[in-house]
Amino acid sequence: MLNKIDDKTILITGGTGSFGKEFVRTILEKYNPKKVIIYSRDELKQYEMALQFNDKRMRYFIGDVRDENRLQSALNGVDICIHAAALKQVPIAEYNPMECIKTNIYGASNIIESCLKMEVGEIIALSTDKAANPINLYGATKLCSDKLFVSANNIKGVLKSKFSVVRYGNVVGSRGSVVPFFKKLRDSKAEFIPITDERMTRFFITLNNGVEFVLKSLERMQGGEIFVPKIPSVKILDLAKAIAPEIPHKIVGIRPGEKLHEVMIPRDDARHCKEFDDFYIIEPTINFNSPIDYSYTLLNEKGKTICDDFEYNSFTNTKWLTKDEILALLEQ
Repeated sequence: MLNKIDDKTILITGGTGSFGKEFVRTILEKYNPKKVIIYSRDELKQYEMALQFNDKRMRYFIGDVRDENRLQSALNGVDICIHAAALKQVPIAEYNPMECIKTNIYGASNIIESCLKMEVGEIIALSTDKAANPINLYGATKLCSDKLFVSANNIKGVLKSKFSVVRYGNVVGSRGSVVPFFKKLRDSKAEFIPITDERMTRFFITLNNGVEFVLKSLERMQGGEIFVPKIPSVKILDLAKAIAPEIPHKIVGIRPGEKLHEVMIPRDDARHCKEFDDFYIIEPTINFNSPIDYSYTLLNEKGKTICDDFEYNSFTNTKWLTKDEILALLEQ
C-alpha cells in the first residue's frame, strides 16, 4: 500500500513544538512530501525552526487556530492536517480557563470547519490521557476536542474528509514535561527532587514512537476512531531515581488538577473499544454515515472485542519501565 505522505501537502498546527519538529524531521528523512506547512503563532520559534530545517519544501505560516479565516488560507491545497496546537499546562489552564477553552475547543472547531471548507483529505488531532475521565480544565477541553473531531465525520456529507484522533500519554523529554525538569534540578545540584506523590504513575512514550504512531494511524484510519497505543507505565519515583540517583526526593503533594494515575481508555468506553496487537481503537458512539467495521483497519489489521469492565490505566498496566529501560529512553 502506498504511504500517505509522498507528494502530499501536509499542514501541522502548533508545528514548532516538540512533536511538530520530530514529525517534520521524520517525514523529510523517510518520505517525499510535496510541501510541509508549519502553522503557529510564535515568529521566533518559526525562525529558529527554519534554521534547523533548511528545506525548499518547508513553509511557515504565522497564525492562530482561533483565527478561522487565516486557517482557511493556510489550508488551501492541503491534503493532510495534523492538529497539534493546544494550551497544555494544567496549572496555567486552571488559572486562565477561557484562554484554554478558546484555543483547545474553539480552535478545534475552527480546524474542523476550515478543513471541511478546503476539502482536506485526512485530519488527525493529537489528544492526551488527561482527556479520559478528566478532572482538570485542560483534560476537559481535550475531551471536548476529541468529541468534536469524532463527530465531524457525521457532518461532512459527501466530502471525502476523514477525521480521527490519536491519544497517548506523557512524551519523554517534551517541552514542559517532568523529564527536562528533573534533569535541570540534577544539573543545578538541587537540594531535593520534588515528588508530588510517591505512588504516582504515568504512561510514557518516546517522541519518535509518538510520531510513528501518528503516521501509522494515517494509514489505518477510516474516520471516527480514537487510536490509543499500547505503551509502558512508569512510577514517577523510579523516574526521579533514574535521572538523579544522588539527590534525595521530597514529597510536596499533588498539584491542583493532577491525578494519582492516568487513564487512556475509561471503563465506560470499553464496550466501544477494539483491541489490536499493539494499539486500541475507541469507536464513535454515533455513526450516521455508512456503517464502518472498526474491527479492521485500512491496513487490514484485525481487532477483537474486549470485556466491558476493561480500563487502560497507568497503575494497572501490564507493561512497566525498569530503571535500565528508563535510562535507555533518556539517552534517546
